[in-house]
Amino acid sequence: MMTISGLSAGYDSIDVLHAVDVTARAGELTVILGANGSGKSTLFRAISGVIRPAAGSVVFDGQDVSRASTAAIVKKGLAHCPEGRHLFPRMSVEKNLNLGAYVGRRNKARTQELLERTYELFPILKDKGKQNAGSLSGGQQQMVAIGRALMSDPKMLILDEPSMGLAPLVTQQVFDAIVGINREGIGVVLAEQNARSALQIASFGYVLAEGRVVLSGPAAELADDSAVQSAYLGV
Repeated sequence: MMTISGLSAGYDSIDVLHAVDVTARAGELTVILGANGSGKSTLFRAISGVIRPAAGSVVFDGQDVSRASTAAIVKKGLAHCPEGRHLFPRMSVEKNLNLGAYVGRRNKARTQELLERTYELFPILKDKGKQNAGSLSGGQQQMVAIGRALMSDPKMLILDEPSMGLAPLVTQQVFDAIVGINREGIGVVLAEQNARSALQIASFGYVLAEGRVVLSGPAAELADDSAVQSAYLGV
């Protein structure tokens, strides 16, 4: 579904990523591990067209999208749920969600189907649909952010630190929802510092350090790797 080859990217002519290679297969859950500053968010911004790669390529669903606009990438079926949620706090939950369907210009019937699917995944949001998004708890706001990305009807969803700042119980609810999304056949690429939970639900993983891939392999093998256990699992 997505192949990233030799990707270098950064800001103000300074590369943060250095020749990164990542493959995410259709319908699978791939995890990207790494400490703060390792380049996870920069990788996702380069994938989704928020920043332009300095070198390398991103091929999604058979097409090179390295120089495509963010809107074009969303239309092709790749949605990005960024770190920090970035909701419109004075707009209602439902309006925030419906913004996710805007780029695809879905008809009203399909938009309503996508909205109902989101409410099935996060039932609490249906009860709070008319409330301003800024009035919700952090966990509920994260659900809105994920739901907004799903409203674009993606083939693949990239999630940047969805558990950041959440209580353990809410984190588990978010991870359960991510598993549910993946079971629907939507590929997921997940950047996480909560390595233990992420590796439990992923099929394959990569470890970034200083903008380079330093380890990769099946999630179960990474969980057993002594370097990963020491750096990320507290073993």
